[in-house]
Amino acid sequence: MKQPSALSALVEALRALPGVGPKSAQRMAYHLMQHDRAGAEKLGRSLMFATEHLKHCEKCNTFTEAAICEVCSDPERDPALLCVVETPADQIMLEQTLTYRGLYFVLMGHLSPLDGIGPKELGLDQLDARLAEGEVQELIIATNPTVEGEATAHYLAQLARQHAVRPSRLAHGVPLGGELEYVDRGTLSHAFGSRSEMPQ
Repeated sequence: MKQPSALSALVEALRALPGVGPKSAQRMAYHLMQHDRAGAEKLGRSLMFATEHLKHCEKCNTFTEAAICEVCSDPERDPALLCVVETPADQIMLEQTLTYRGLYFVLMGHLSPLDGIGPKELGLDQLDARLAEGEVQELIIATNPTVEGEATAHYLAQLARQHAVRPSRLAHGVPLGGELEYVDRGTLSHAFGSRSEMPQ
């Protein structure tokens, strides 16, 4: 039996979500149509509203409804500190720690030449211009500890040094409260390599 074209289009649209394969998309589509039509309508309206109203902040590149986002327009933030993250989700996680009071730059990805993502695609020319203004004193690199994230971090550190800005990297290693037997080898290896002297 052939699936109705409207349902096929919905399944195909749901496959755009990360980690959603054909079967998962089909289950979601059937669930929405059979059990939650109101939820489906709400989802559709929310997606339309988001695509019409969300844009990139002119200063940090994160998602915002205004030209300049709430963080960038906050006069209480320290403009000498600039933290570079891969995604807006990473930025939200750092904000939830309530320990960082500087500004951000959101890459919306990481360097990946095989996927055609280079410095231009990440808006690094915009970051370069911002560093050239001379206000930033420290560039805190908070890219993920993946191969691509590390390559991006190396590139960002070089960019910072070109403008006499001190690059720093978020520490990676054994999490607080973690037990060594449950930590993967890569994390342990990085923790050994990044070990520091204990304070007196």
